[in-house]
Amino acid sequence: MTVTELVSYEDALASYDPVMGLEVHVELGTKTKMFCGCSTELGAEPNSQTCPTCLGLPGSLPVVNAVGVESAVKIGLALHCEIAEWCRFARKNYFYPDMPKNFQTSQYDEPIAFNGYLDVQLEDGEVFRVEIERAHMEEDTGKSTHVGGATGRIHGASHSLLDYNRAGIPLIEIVTKPIEGAGERAPEVAKAYVAELRELIKALGVSEARMEQGQMRCDVNLSLRPNGTKEFGTRSETKNVNSLRSVERAARFEIQRHAAVLSSGGTIVQETRHFHEEDGSTTAGRIKDNAEDYRYFPEPDLVPVAPAREWVEELRKELPELPRVRRNRLREEWGVSEHDMQSILNAGAVDLIVATIDAGADAASARKWWMGELARRANEAGTDLAALEITPEQVARVCALVAEGSLNDKLARQVIEGVLAGEGDPDAVVAGRGLAVVSDEGALGTAVDEAIAANAGIADKIRSGKVAAAGALVGAVMKATRGQADAARVRELILEKLGVEG
Repeated sequence: MTVTELVSYEDALASYDPVMGLEVHVELGTKTKMFCGCSTELGAEPNSQTCPTCLGLPGSLPVVNAVGVESAVKIGLALHCEIAEWCRFARKNYFYPDMPKNFQTSQYDEPIAFNGYLDVQLEDGEVFRVEIERAHMEEDTGKSTHVGGATGRIHGASHSLLDYNRAGIPLIEIVTKPIEGAGERAPEVAKAYVAELRELIKALGVSEARMEQGQMRCDVNLSLRPNGTKEFGTRSETKNVNSLRSVERAARFEIQRHAAVLSSGGTIVQETRHFHEEDGSTTAGRIKDNAEDYRYFPEPDLVPVAPAREWVEELRKELPELPRVRRNRLREEWGVSEHDMQSILNAGAVDLIVATIDAGADAASARKWWMGELARRANEAGTDLAALEITPEQVARVCALVAEGSLNDKLARQVIEGVLAGEGDPDAVVAGRGLAVVSDEGALGTAVDEAIAANAGIADKIRSGKVAAAGALVGAVMKATRGQADAARVRELILEKLGVEG
C-alpha cells in the first residue's frame, strides 16, 4: 500500500471508527543498568560498557537496580496507578541479534503499576482522559547498525554491526488501555498524550525523555472498526516513533491505510510497521507475535519486588507539582487566557519563560520576547525554541535593558539577532554594534531642531493644533539616529520646542 493508494482522511472517518493503543518506552536516567553495574553514559566506545550479566554469559546473575524500581513507582503514582504490593520479573523469549541473552527480562502479568490514567488537554482546550493499563519495568536491547543497504534497515544490508552498550539500560514501558471515542481527533489525542507524558516524566526527574536521542519512544497500535460497531478490528503496531509530530502522522497514515485496505475488501495483517519520517508513511515489518509466542515464564534468578506501603506513601508525598497543575497555576500567575497558555505550551515555551522570569524578567516581557521575536526566528529556522542559541538569562538581560531605557524594541531585536549570531551576550552586542538608545538631551535636542528645520510645513501644522502630525517628525529623528532615540522622549521634545501641549 503506497501513499497514493490511501483513501482521504475524511472518507476513512466517514466509514470507520479508530481505536488506538499507545506503548511508550522510557529510558530511565540511572547511572547503571537495570540488572548490573555497567555504566549507562552515552557516547562511549561500542561494547565498552558491558559485562557478563548484560551479555548473558553463563554463570552470571542479575541484581535489580533499586533506583530503577523507585523511578517505576514514581511514574506509577504520577499516573494515578495502583502500585503492586508484590510483583516479579519474567523472561520474554525471542531471538534477535541485539538481544545477547535471547530473552528480555521484563514483567508480564504482574506489573509494578496498573489501572491509572492521564488527562491530556487538546489544542482547543478540551480535556481527554487516557486510561493506563500498566507501567512495567524491563531492560533495553542493544543497537543494530545495518550496513551496505540503501535504507539503513536489515533488508538489503551486506552486514550488521552490534553495540551492546545499551543492552540492559532500565526501561519503563507505559501501556494504555484501548483509546476509544477520539474519532477524527485520534491522531491529535495520540500526540497530546505523548507530549503530556513526556512533560510528566521530565518533571519527575527520572529521565530527560529526549525523543530525538531514543530516551522515549512510542509504539502506535491502531485498528479500525465499522462505525456503530463495538468489536475491535485487527491492529497494526508502528514501532519506535520518536517525535511528537511523527506520532500524530503515524496514527493518521494508518487510519487512511487501514480504511483503504478494508474498503477494497482486503484484510488487515497483524504486524509491526516502520515509520518513515521523510513522507509520513509506514511499511510492513514482521508478523506480530501474540503474548503466548514469547513463552513468558517467571525469571528464576530474581526475587520478587514487594514495595513497602510506607515507602510508597513517602514517594507519593514527595511527588513534584505535576505539569498540568503547574500550567494552570502559571496561567493564573501570568494572567493569560487558556488559549494563550495553550499557544505557549504548543510552542514549547513554558519552561523557557519560567527560567527567564527566574533570571529577573517580568512575566509579560518574558512571554513577549519568547512568543514574539524568538518564536518567529525559530519558525524561520525550522527549529524548536529551546534549540535557539540564546539562553533565558540572555533574554532576561534584554528585558532589563529595555526596562531601563537603554534599548527600545527595535534595538532589542537587533541585540537578539547579534546573540543568535554568536556575537556574545546582550551587553557585548550593544557595545559591538553601538546600539544603545541615544538619551543625551543635547544630542536629542539637536536632532529635533534639525528635523523641525527640514520639515517647516509639518511643524506649522503641529503649531496649528494638528498634534498627530508630530509622528512624521518623530520618524525623521528616529531615522537620523538610526532608530536609537527614545521615541516617546523625542515626541515630548518636539511638542516642547513648538510650544504645543501633548
